[in-house]
Amino acid sequence: MEITQDAIFSPFFATVFLTFIVWVYMYIRRISFITNRKIRSEDLAVPGTLAQISPPNVSNPSDNLKNLFEVPVLFYALVLYLFVTKQVDTVYVNAAWVFVVFRALHSVVHCTFNLIMLRFYLYLFATLAVWFIAIRAALIHFGF
Repeated sequence: MEITQDAIFSPFFATVFLTFIVWVYMYIRRISFITNRKIRSEDLAVPGTLAQISPPNVSNPSDNLKNLFEVPVLFYALVLYLFVTKQVDTVYVNAAWVFVVFRALHSVVHCTFNLIMLRFYLYLFATLAVWFIAIRAALIHFGF
């Protein structure tokens, strides 16, 4: 089965929407915390105050959102590179979906029960998928 170049954008946008979902969840957790504790906005004027007083169920989604702007940025750049250079194939699309699935699982764990070693392995497998894409693209680019 031949794959189209724009097939790489399905995992691309899945990652974008994962980031959106975590962003919404973070604000739901934060607003609930602030409202339930009756915290005034003036009490949060100093940067970092909310992070200092927040329990993990409030701070973890925020930490996860920040995390979604680290390795995923490389993923986005690689997807655009592959599309522009017309190198998208089944291997890249499958690797991109591996990245998305493991990042989504990582986000679920991080934002909920936060079992550290499980989260670590989910992050590791997702990141290895990105490094695989990067190394393969570089090897092809340089003619290896």
